[in-house]
Amino acid sequence: MLATLLTIAIVVQDPVSLRAAPQEGATRQATLWQGEWLEVRGERQGYLQVYDHRRERPGYVREHQVRVYRLEEQSVPQLRAVLEFLKDTPGSEALGIGYAAALLRAAPAHEVGPELFDALGTLAERLARRASVRKSTDETLAAHLEVAGMYGVKLASLEQEGRTRICYDGEAFRRVLALGGSPQARLRAALALTRPECVDPELGPVQRQAIDVWRGEVLEQVDTAQLPAWMANRLHVRRAEVLAALAYHRARRGEVEASAQASERAVESLARVLKSELAEEDRAAYAVAAVRVGASRWASERVPEKVGAGPVLELSQGGLGETCLRLGEGESPLAERCTYGVVWPGSIRRTSDGSAVTVAVQMLEGWTELWVFHQEGAEWRLDTLTPAATGPGLGYVELAGFSPDGSRLLVAREAQVEGKVKTSFQVLKRETLTPLASAERPQDSGTFQRWSSAEWRARTVSMR
Repeated sequence: MLATLLTIAIVVQDPVSLRAAPQEGATRQATLWQGEWLEVRGERQGYLQVYDHRRERPGYVREHQVRVYRLEEQSVPQLRAVLEFLKDTPGSEALGIGYAAALLRAAPAHEVGPELFDALGTLAERLARRASVRKSTDETLAAHLEVAGMYGVKLASLEQEGRTRICYDGEAFRRVLALGGSPQARLRAALALTRPECVDPELGPVQRQAIDVWRGEVLEQVDTAQLPAWMANRLHVRRAEVLAALAYHRARRGEVEASAQASERAVESLARVLKSELAEEDRAAYAVAAVRVGASRWASERVPEKVGAGPVLELSQGGLGETCLRLGEGESPLAERCTYGVVWPGSIRRTSDGSAVTVAVQMLEGWTELWVFHQEGAEWRLDTLTPAATGPGLGYVELAGFSPDGSRLLVAREAQVEGKVKTSFQVLKRETLTPLASAERPQDSGTFQRWSSAEWRARTVSMR
């Protein structure tokens, strides 16, 4: 827009025709959309004579299709009132962004505070979410995206699992945090800036860890003391998710102490969630965060002392980034395997008679398997228990205990399947690892309830 632009007309309808003359049948110069600015140059026969600086052409529009404002301090209350209304009006994001831009031009510098950027960020974020579920033929939405871009709102496209997601770059929300907005505004900003679905899945491990460190720093800028419990829950859930990811990334880099601290804080953040105050729309996010915490919670567990008879499971470094597991002592191990996953030493458990040894191995961020070394006659074999029958995604499986004679394994499984987190508590036969009993809650299986260890019940997040 030109610096001398003083009086503007904001388009408030979709679509609006820019006519060559003040007549309904005149040639259409362009199609206009909500939120676009036009310079007002006169009025004729119920039409406004305007100039479209974006397309560099003059024309006429109906008066009822636009709202006219002078870009001066006297217009600020009107612009602010409309923006406050549009902030919470789905479908009017482009119009709201146009009003926010007008308010930025009209208001003196000392009146431009975090509230304006909170509104702008909220509108841009909602527009991005709409665009992520749009139909490819939605002409209006495509036009709204173009209008937002005209005002400098940056939206990026990410390809995830065969679909395109649109994400806002969050510049307005960064301003909210920098200017010291209200607790609620700061929470909205932090949650928008740290959306997990807007982290590029193509990032390498180093870049991903850097992003998660930054996400953690953003979340630390919000104080929950002045927030209602249901809003504080959202912050605790997001913190738990980010810290769980950091526990995994730091373990991969050999930062054992830092990984353990991140894991402890993730468990603590999840425990701070008041389930009685958990909003209905936040329950799915809470379940997903719990699975992520469960996948890396072993980072903070100490290596157990050997209890009972049986072979020892030793860990050693293999190739670059590789960990090798060796069961047994001496030159001829009973079984061995190397992996590029993160092996959690604190998860090693064995039956009292030494016929089985288990260890948790985190193959990916949010995906932890249970490796079971077990004896069949004179031979030892290694079998892998995965969180779900689907490919690696989000889930974990952990040992909950053994039967007194060591012939049964108790495991807890949690995984996201078809968008929902499913939990099961199973009793497995040691020789074949086939389920003998399964329940959605531990108390629904007398065998599981009776044999699960007190240590597991005290530390697991599956019984949240």
